[in-house]
Amino acid sequence: MFDSAPPEGTTRRVRAALMHKVCGDEEMFALGASIARVVEMASSEDQGTHDLAYYVVSDPALTQRILRLSNTIQYRTAGGTPVTTISRAISLLGFDNVKTTALAMLLVDALDSSEHAGSVRMELEAALCASLVGREMARHSFFQGAEEAAICALFKNLGPLLVASHEHDRYREIAALVAGGKHTVGQASQMILGCSYDALSQAVLTEWKIPDMIVRAQVALAPTAVRVAANRGEWMRQVAAFGLDVARLLAKTHEPAGSKEALALLGRYGEALDLDRARMDELMGAVQEGMRGLLESMNMQAAPRSEVQEAGTGLPNVLMLATLDAGEEEQEGTHPSGKPRNARDLLLAGVQDVTQMRASGSKVNDVVLAVLETLYGALGFRFATVCLKDAKSSQYRARAALGEDSARKQAGFAFAVAPNRDLFHLAMENDADLMISDASSPKIRDLLPEWHRRLLPDARSFIVLPLVVGKVQLGLFYADRTLTAEEGVPPDETALIKALKGQVLAALAP
Repeated sequence: MFDSAPPEGTTRRVRAALMHKVCGDEEMFALGASIARVVEMASSEDQGTHDLAYYVVSDPALTQRILRLSNTIQYRTAGGTPVTTISRAISLLGFDNVKTTALAMLLVDALDSSEHAGSVRMELEAALCASLVGREMARHSFFQGAEEAAICALFKNLGPLLVASHEHDRYREIAALVAGGKHTVGQASQMILGCSYDALSQAVLTEWKIPDMIVRAQVALAPTAVRVAANRGEWMRQVAAFGLDVARLLAKTHEPAGSKEALALLGRYGEALDLDRARMDELMGAVQEGMRGLLESMNMQAAPRSEVQEAGTGLPNVLMLATLDAGEEEQEGTHPSGKPRNARDLLLAGVQDVTQMRASGSKVNDVVLAVLETLYGALGFRFATVCLKDAKSSQYRARAALGEDSARKQAGFAFAVAPNRDLFHLAMENDADLMISDASSPKIRDLLPEWHRRLLPDARSFIVLPLVVGKVQLGLFYADRTLTAEEGVPPDETALIKALKGQVLAALAP
């Protein structure tokens, strides 16, 4: 039925319609914007690490998954101390690992498809597995910036993933052609779509404004044995292709080592990628272990091999995406204000996390962000920021913020250094930690400055934690909710909050 190519006009229409779907659709446009934002975060600068931490924390589900990954057996620290902040997760897993994992989870979220879940699930697993191969290969590479190979490999399977999700009939037609044994995947996709899967990946990544190095890595390799790369770009292209080939092999069998297919891959890529049989077996073992941890972090069960073989036939929804753990929420519960009832345990975990970060020599900015993140999550705030003195402008200005509409609020959260009798200046002058349960009470309202009433008119409960070293006022932590906090802050929680602040003060002290 599929032995001859469809008319050229038909394939052009298929290609155009597909590009319109994957680039014109609002959700896909948002996916592209999010992916571009994460990709552009630079690992060589402190700001890149901070940007990534802010980005992850702004998405509760993504935060939950990254923390789950950090606490899997593969990454668990020797002391067994649980990882409770994204700042420490980045320190433990590495910037590039968290960055690639965040990209993978963006794809998982955006391409969930209840109607075609089996096919989408298979292609998602292939993309995730390929990225782990890229990560393993980068560890042994002498190329600078080799870690980007994990991202190149992740996107190598973008074409099949998008077609499975958005044009499932075309996906099945391509699969049927390949299963017939007369066409390669590239030939079959070219015939049905009017462009190969690789070309589709390139077109979409270009539309999403992904860096050219990653786009060029999607170009198909010649089917012959691969030669040693002359440059980093060519090496990344080889690793991306190798990663997807390994992923396809691992999807077929639990015991790939020494198989005919594994030896064929070794024959094709071994010389170019400096692989022998022992290193190939070691790599596959590491990737399989990594996949177990990654799937565990996303609450995804590995697809059975029989399911993989039947992909494309309309299976029931088996793509179990991770969300916030509702079971724990029901068990622990929250106060009417939104504050978790187990705030003490969350604060204690944060104190342990930050203490360990300081002991390991983490930078001041990382410690400050970890404390901000702990306060924000453990106490259930909707907005939290750290505000520091800016000598040039003679103002206290927000330097980092988390939560709802944080960018706008951070930009507006600034006030003069000059002494004033408002609540914020009084807190710093007296080095007094304030826990305001009801900001609408007349006495509190009278002490709120105009800029705060204008910027945060719906703040009903909040905390102010001054940062004062000696008698020098450096700034403060601030966090609020839109509901009053009748439950208050008991002494044990207060002590832990002060301990968190103490870690920041110790880090800031000269």
